[in-house]
Amino acid sequence: MRLLHTSDWHVGRTFHGADTVDALSAVLAELPGIVRRERIDVVLVAGDVFDSAMPAGRHVEALTRALQQIRDAGAHVVLSSGNHDSPARLGANAGFARAGGLHLSTAATDPASWRIDLEDEHGPVAVFAIPYLEPVVLRAAMPEAGIGAQADAMRWAMDAVRADLGERPARSVVLAHCFAAGVAADDDDAPREIRAGGLDVVPLSAFDGVDYAALGHIHSRQELRRAVRYSGAPLHYSFRERSPERGGWIVDLGADGLADVAWCGFPVPRALTQVRGELDALLADERFDGTEEHWVRAVLTDAAMPLDAMRRLQHRWPHCAQVEWAGSLDRPDVASVRERLQRRSDAEVVDDFLAHVRGEGASEAERALVAEGLARVSAAAAAR
Repeated sequence: MRLLHTSDWHVGRTFHGADTVDALSAVLAELPGIVRRERIDVVLVAGDVFDSAMPAGRHVEALTRALQQIRDAGAHVVLSSGNHDSPARLGANAGFARAGGLHLSTAATDPASWRIDLEDEHGPVAVFAIPYLEPVVLRAAMPEAGIGAQADAMRWAMDAVRADLGERPARSVVLAHCFAAGVAADDDDAPREIRAGGLDVVPLSAFDGVDYAALGHIHSRQELRRAVRYSGAPLHYSFRERSPERGGWIVDLGADGLADVAWCGFPVPRALTQVRGELDALLADERFDGTEEHWVRAVLTDAAMPLDAMRRLQHRWPHCAQVEWAGSLDRPDVASVRERLQRRSDAEVVDDFLAHVRGEGASEAERALVAEGLARVSAAAAAR
């Protein structure tokens, strides 16, 4: 059996305020061709199918269209809910959908519903689509289970999976949406609401006993073990996701379990580029020729924040989506400024203020203007 592991479609998510549904639809429209070309039997989506618990109508239509095209290409589809999804909405009519080869798993407290039984020439294959496990919800539903954190929740779920396999043996694949130990996320791939340390980390040993664990929650591909991987999202959804490639893992199951895993790249509708420097220099820098249609994040190092920087950047890069001013790296701290205020003249205070906020003091012309202004203030105060 051959499976395509994907995750984190996030239908309806924006990229720094820009709509992405058309770009995502174009990427997902490539999946039927991949299914036919690579002879994929099952497409997996490991959580966060939608970006919102209440997706807009056109986002539902985009997902429906993509799933129908995959089914028309001949593959089963298995989806599990993630922390962004509404289990009730995503799982609506799951029983009817399963009859048509679309398997929706959203019931976190019902392990019996996670198992999807498939078969190939070597015999049965059990796909366990574990929905996102929210510890608070599980504790309320099953106080006796002793679930304190995400790691406890995943151990409970995988114990249920292993018990099921003990009663009904089969080659097995698990879908799970979590933050697993060993992820090299730094600050670039972590979704908005996860924590990279502490009790939310799931140990890799939790996934022992199955042939392959298809993980979701991290937005770039990761290989934690040969049989435990993240596929990442099909689109870039943030400049933090610096991994340039997008795609999924093609997973081959042989007669005795996992046979092979290979990367399958998806098209990238718009690449990410970060530029750094002074604004005027960036606008003329030939090194960035050819990046004009990229999503661009600009870090400006001008001494003072340039006026109308975004408009000027978008003249060269129409899809510039983020501007950050780095300013001077040697600005004095607040304590040193306060100390100086106590022993400086008014003119010197103004000069220090300018040095603090823009990295350099006043020019001679500016000092003349300051002196004139202070003289007028003094004259007005004396006249009162």
